[in-house]
Amino acid sequence: MKRLLLIIIFFYSCDQKTRYSLNIDIISNDKIYTNNSEINLKSTIDGLTIDNEKITYYYNDKETNRRFSLDNSKLGTNTIKARVNIDGLTITGKKSIEVYSNITPKLYSYEIINEFPHDITSYTQGLEFYNGVLYESTGLNGYSTINKIDILNNRVLEKKYLENKYFGEGLTIINDNLIQLTWKNKIGFIYDPNTLDLKNSFNYDKNTEGWGLANDGEFLYLSDGSSKIRVINPESFKEIDFFEVVTNNRKIKNINELEIVDNIIYANTYQSNKDVVLQIDKNNGKVLGLINFNGLRDKVKKHPDLDVLNGIAYNKSRNTFFITGKKWNKVFEVKIIKD
Repeated sequence: MKRLLLIIIFFYSCDQKTRYSLNIDIISNDKIYTNNSEINLKSTIDGLTIDNEKITYYYNDKETNRRFSLDNSKLGTNTIKARVNIDGLTITGKKSIEVYSNITPKLYSYEIINEFPHDITSYTQGLEFYNGVLYESTGLNGYSTINKIDILNNRVLEKKYLENKYFGEGLTIINDNLIQLTWKNKIGFIYDPNTLDLKNSFNYDKNTEGWGLANDGEFLYLSDGSSKIRVINPESFKEIDFFEVVTNNRKIKNINELEIVDNIIYANTYQSNKDVVLQIDKNNGKVLGLINFNGLRDKVKKHPDLDVLNGIAYNKSRNTFFITGKKWNKVFEVKIIKD
């Protein structure tokens, strides 16, 4: 077999227009891979099986055995690579593998506690409480703002407009800095949360869009409309890690507005057919629960520009969530209840 393989490789190497192919096969008892799965790797070169002892395997660029457990794997897309050296020739192959959550998300609904007026012209992008005050960021070029609101008394305390060229996105407040993203401008702004005076700005570390933003007191968490949530250093604004949002059978894309409560990320998805908020483990992207806000949009004023649910703010002193949407005329105070 080895002699036949060498002959094949010799002819391939003599013909520069012909390329040989190393294929990686994944053998497992599971059709859907999770952190409970174990996989076994087998490789072939153009259909001819290679002795596994001659192959070096890598999982996300870290050398591994041909048989291993996925218990410590990142969720979402991972990469397997194989490399074999035969008589001075190095042949490589690559394969992607999707790893999903090993739990089924729990289902939740809601109970409305209060309703408050909301500016129907606000294209809400982010919502967060800080020192008892509700902060809102809004979008659309020429209309993007930062709003400081006394929601219980229906008073706008401060409003700051962005330049027309900026499309405002999510916001969060950490280390007494109010941080706001922009959509495609690849720039973020840092404000004084008390006065809304601009203190500084920063550029995104990656060539990415700004969507949602939240913090856990230590790091920033940024969504970009994909299935990824990026972990950002709040001092340097450099990305230090990322994870993908997954259920037990699929990745969730269009992750948008974010809020973090007790190490759980609450997130909605943009352009979803349903007004659903996800509960996500901030350590690995695993979807822990689904909160169905169906029917909430039916309670706001109907008009041609009415858009999706997109505002999630937790009020710690009241232990409730304040929910609104793009160009909704109401903010709802709700409690989350298990179905």
